[in-house]
Amino acid sequence: MAMKRLTPDIVAKAVGGRYVGPESLRESPIAGVVRDHREVTAGSLFVCIKGERHDGHDFAAAAYEAGAACCLCERTPPGAEDKPHVLVGSTLEALRALGEYYRSLFDIPVVGVTGSVGKTTAKEMIAAVLARRCNVLKTTANLNNEIGVPLTLLSLQEEHQAAVIEMGISDFGEMRRLAKMVRPDVCVITTIGYSHFEKLGDLQGVLRAKAEVFEYMKPEGLAVLSGDDELLKSFDPGLPVVTFGLGKNCDFRAEDVRQKMEEKPCIEFTVAHKEGRFEARVGAFGTHLVYGALAAAAVGHALGVPDEDIARGLLDYAPVGRRASVRDTGYLTLIDDCYNANPSSMRAAIESLAALPGRKVAVLGDMLELGPESDRLHREIGQLVARCGIDCLICCGQKAEFIFKGLISTGSQIEAWHFPLKDALISALPRLIRRGDRVLVKASHGMHFEEISQALGDLK
Repeated sequence: MAMKRLTPDIVAKAVGGRYVGPESLRESPIAGVVRDHREVTAGSLFVCIKGERHDGHDFAAAAYEAGAACCLCERTPPGAEDKPHVLVGSTLEALRALGEYYRSLFDIPVVGVTGSVGKTTAKEMIAAVLARRCNVLKTTANLNNEIGVPLTLLSLQEEHQAAVIEMGISDFGEMRRLAKMVRPDVCVITTIGYSHFEKLGDLQGVLRAKAEVFEYMKPEGLAVLSGDDELLKSFDPGLPVVTFGLGKNCDFRAEDVRQKMEEKPCIEFTVAHKEGRFEARVGAFGTHLVYGALAAAAVGHALGVPDEDIARGLLDYAPVGRRASVRDTGYLTLIDDCYNANPSSMRAAIESLAALPGRKVAVLGDMLELGPESDRLHREIGQLVARCGIDCLICCGQKAEFIFKGLISTGSQIEAWHFPLKDALISALPRLIRRGDRVLVKASHGMHFEEISQALGDLK
């Protein structure tokens, strides 16, 4: 696969920078763009970004040694006086400008995906559906921010026929900067939920911040929105809208949703839309994943993918990282969902756990960045655990204590524990967990609950 033509001279013009170095190398082809000197290969453009811990300028020499064709930098790095480099005022701003320029070279459908919950799942499912018909670029890892998005766009190759770009934000203005680069033809908003309240204030603030994406969409673009979300179902983005959800008025809706736990977990359901209906199956845990599947079906249909290929694409989907992965350890069934958590995803995971047979244990930690509503939202999760009839609740963390208190406030007789620290919880696991238990582990990423998942996996 090959990049579209990019040279140090083109980079300088695209970002408003100044080329410094041998004239003979001004037109050297650039084969890729990286910000980590360890990823440099022959022909790379190395972007020198100053972070909290490291300054990329300090690694420019290593980048040249590894074969970098050019560096994008704010000052001439040591030893680079005679090497090709482009000088700019801000490498972060220059990287965004370069991503914007490079995106403009591609006349392909680009799908932007955002939302408080479920955007990675939706991105993966959309890419799986579109991949049934064409060569698709998708966001990998956590490259969904103002550094990751331009790097993703700069990984577009001549052979790509569509792109699915995840867009994550935490403050006003961020989505505007992302959308200016991405220029999506289709934009999916999965839901408006309780996240990043410390900067966005409330749900209306979250909606306003997400809606900045529509400022950079063409009038003929398409908004794919959750029809079950209270704010989104009445929102007018100023362009055509397709809705998805369980509600009868949704353009793409799921019927007869069933969670199965056979050799591997799967969700079965019927997708109904105005032009037909088809049976679908997703090999994953959690009936809430139906929303991502419906978003993928809506996008696929809009871009000309037949129903049968949409169904096949959904079958191709596999959970990413620690997003509701399920495994039988031989001692218990571990539902590892500790990549992230907010009230919406926490509720969905607990309700899915409740639907399983056997003894059900919820190991829950703090949900971060919820602002002044945090205590109340944690209490409500505890009350939900009581209503769902989970057999055992184990909480860990400062905020998770309010989950524990929320359950206790209901008068429930469910076995419940709170541990301030992970080490104490891990030490207690052998006496709290029984053979054959179904155990859900879920918390915000910053809680590092993967240590608890590891300890559960080691129980014998």
